[in-house]
Amino acid sequence: MKPLKPLLFDAHNHLQHPALESSIAFLEAPESGVGAWVVNGTREADWESVAALARRFPRVIPSWGIHPWDADTASSEWESNLRARLASVGDRCGVGEIGLDRWKTRENFGLQKHLFRRQLAIGAERNLPVTIHCLRAWGALLEILEEEPRPDRGFLLHSYGGPPDWVGKLVGMGAYFSFSGYFLAPGKESRAETFRLVPPERLLIETDAPSMPPPPAWTRFPLPPGPEGERLNHPGNLAAIYEGAADRLGVPLEALTAQVARNFDTFFRG
Repeated sequence: MKPLKPLLFDAHNHLQHPALESSIAFLEAPESGVGAWVVNGTREADWESVAALARRFPRVIPSWGIHPWDADTASSEWESNLRARLASVGDRCGVGEIGLDRWKTRENFGLQKHLFRRQLAIGAERNLPVTIHCLRAWGALLEILEEEPRPDRGFLLHSYGGPPDWVGKLVGMGAYFSFSGYFLAPGKESRAETFRLVPPERLLIETDAPSMPPPPAWTRFPLPPGPEGERLNHPGNLAAIYEGAADRLGVPLEALTAQVARNFDTFFRG
């Protein structure tokens, strides 16, 4: 009998997005080879959609938070709502996607920092996996991570695009780093160099579906363009992203898959 292939694990996506409604059946297919998907809410308005996916699919791990792009949508009850949502499912959940962004949203940066501090604290209180977004705000992010409590299990810097020479410092603080299909695009070779600095035991793989699609050469499951003509990312592209990451990092695919499975289990389910 052949040994079973290690399962694949998607550390970050947004399967609640309406653009993926026709793709959700993929979750039910055993041949997908996926062991679990972490589905991230970004604002109170989509938290119930994430919860519904988790109730429907045992392999979905729900994660709830307020994304920096959605900071202005937070209600006055957002914190109590988040705490109630997390309490409703016990320990099989996460906090995120949260973080800081000075690329797309600058005007409300003070609010972003306040929300990030509070959500990081909630994750630390319950020792839940925290998923962090950061664009052009690395100094502020590092300052908050140094000042505030962090979950003992660590935190995930999804689709890490920060300074290469910060990897060691962030690892010492508990960071995990997820590789996305976007890094397979021409011109992104420096990202592979950065990820070669990540210790194998801190590496995860993500789709960020429907965002961050791999380039056409690595796309196995194309989707119709979005409303503005943008390319969308099907969650089924996860296997190709694993293959691309193995290629870019110069490691055997089977070894990478097995290592990521262990890392996912430690971070999200440990």
